[in-house]
Amino acid sequence: MAIEFTNLGKPAPNGNLLIVDGLNLAFRWKHQRKEFYKLEYVRTIESLAKSYNCGEIVVLGDGGSDYRKSIDPEYKANRKERYADQTEEERLEFEQFMAEFQKTFELCNDKGYLTIRYNGVEADDIAAVICLAREELGLDDIWLVSSDKDWDLLVNENISRFSTVTRKETTMDNWDEHYDFDPDYYLTFKCLTGDKGDNVPGVSGIGPKRATGLIQDYGDVFDIMTTLPIESRYKFMQNLNEFGADRLATNIELMDLTYDPDAQVCGRQNEIIGLVENYVSKN
Repeated sequence: MAIEFTNLGKPAPNGNLLIVDGLNLAFRWKHQRKEFYKLEYVRTIESLAKSYNCGEIVVLGDGGSDYRKSIDPEYKANRKERYADQTEEERLEFEQFMAEFQKTFELCNDKGYLTIRYNGVEADDIAAVICLAREELGLDDIWLVSSDKDWDLLVNENISRFSTVTRKETTMDNWDEHYDFDPDYYLTFKCLTGDKGDNVPGVSGIGPKRATGLIQDYGDVFDIMTTLPIESRYKFMQNLNEFGADRLATNIELMDLTYDPDAQVCGRQNEIIGLVENYVSKN
C-alpha cells in the first residue's frame, strides 16, 4: 500500500531555506526509544518548513570529519570509548536506529528534499558552505534545525537556529537571551570552554562565566593569544597561560565552521553550492 503524507505544499517561493541536521534530528526518536520514526520525521520537517515559511528543504547526513581528525587525532575519540562500553542489546538497538535513519534519509530524498552526505564530512560543515553562499544562491533567510549549539556560529541577521530539543530559537533578535556577549565572540567562547562532546579541550577552570569575563577584559581569541602570557594570581589564568596560544589556534581550526570551508568539506565546496543552486532553481 502506498504511503500517504500530509501535504503542506510549498509554503514559500525560493527565498527561504530550511537546513536540517539529519542525524541530530533523528536522535529525538532514539531518546524516545521509538523503533520506527521515518513518517514522523518527515511530518516534523514539513511542519517546520511551514512555520518558518521555507519553500526549500535540505537534509544533511553526517560522515565524520577527516579534516578535523587530521588536525587532532583525538577529535571525537571519546565516542569510540563510549560505544565500546555498550551492551550487546544497546549495540543492536543502535544498529537498528541507524538502519531506520538510512531509510528516513532515503525517504526525504523521495519526497523531493535535497539530501547531501559525504564520507569524511560533517553536516556542520556542509551547512556552513551553504550559509556562506546564501547571497550567491539568491536566498533570503535560512533556518537551521539542530540542537547542536556549534551551529550558532552561523547565526546572523539572515540565519537562525531552531532546536527540537529545547523548542527554542536562536536569532539575532534574541541572542542576548542565550549569551552574555555579542555573536562575534562566540568562537572565542567555544575555544576557551572547549567541547566535551567532541573531545575538544578547554582551559581548566574556565566555564561560561569566566570565558565571558575574559572576552570583556581582553577581546576575542586572537587578542587573547597575542596577550599571553597574562600575569595573574588566579589559577584559571595560569591554566590559560599553560594552555597557550598554540592550543587556542588548534581549537580555532577545530571549532570555526568558516575557517577553511573547502578543506572542511574535503574539496567539495563548489559541488555543494552547485547542488543547492540546481535544487533551488528547479523549485
